Amino acid sequence: MPEPLPEPLLRVENLVRRFGGIVATDNLSIEFARGELHAIIGPNGAGKTTLISQLIGQLRPSTGSIRFAGEDITHLPAWRRSRLGLARSFQITSLLRDFTAVDNVALAAQARDGHSFRFWGNARKEKQLRDAAQSALARVGLGHRGEALVSELSHGEQRELELAVALATKPQLLLLDEPMAGLGATESSRMVKLLADLRREVTIILVEHDMNAVFALADRITVLVYGRIIASGAPAAIRLNEEVKRAYLGDQHVVTRHG
Repeated sequence: MPEPLPEPLLRVENLVRRFGGIVATDNLSIEFARGELHAIIGPNGAGKTTLISQLIGQLRPSTGSIRFAGEDITHLPAWRRSRLGLARSFQITSLLRDFTAVDNVALAAQARDGHSFRFWGNARKEKQLRDAAQSALARVGLGHRGEALVSELSHGEQRELELAVALATKPQLLLLDEPMAGLGATESSRMVKLLADLRREVTIILVEHDMNAVFALADRITVLVYGRIIASGAPAAIRLNEEVKRAYLGDQHVVTRHG
């Protein structure tokens, strides 16, 4: 008798999100396996960020369900989902610019442990939090920039810092919303290498317009158009899918997958 398939880490069933008369998520069902890097692509307005916002708990679905690690989280607030192990980085950086890099990460570690921001003054000096923050910074290549103010960091360093902030919450699932946005060629290459390393440690859902990065990193790719899935599968199958080519890839030149 064949072994049962493992339970997906995240399961979305019949998800619908309406904004007035606009259907941004249209009866969407999808599963995300543990240990995979699953990319979600699609043209502007396809509903990618709306989907991620529902997964993380910043938007409530109109109907449908979301299960994480076997638990129904459809109506849980974002902070409860964070405690369960979901973390998100944003399309636009959401860092505290007047704080240092290590302060930003320590604050995330403190929130993960359930402490109130009222105790931030003391927690700022707490060795355990500072050590955890420094470790997360080192993980993304910013170990030498801990005492720099966020406003002093380059755009690429800020994107890396956002990853460190997310990692400080000890996620099981990392949701990344366009981490390559605004990066130059060198910074993009560094980010791809970093994500390739992180995928060994944590399940990743990647929303990204950079097709070179997507096809270099993804185990599976799902294509959204107008809030619906038009294709989902291995990168090689997506690359050859005629409907995907017509709807999105078009004449984009996509490199072959590399390590």
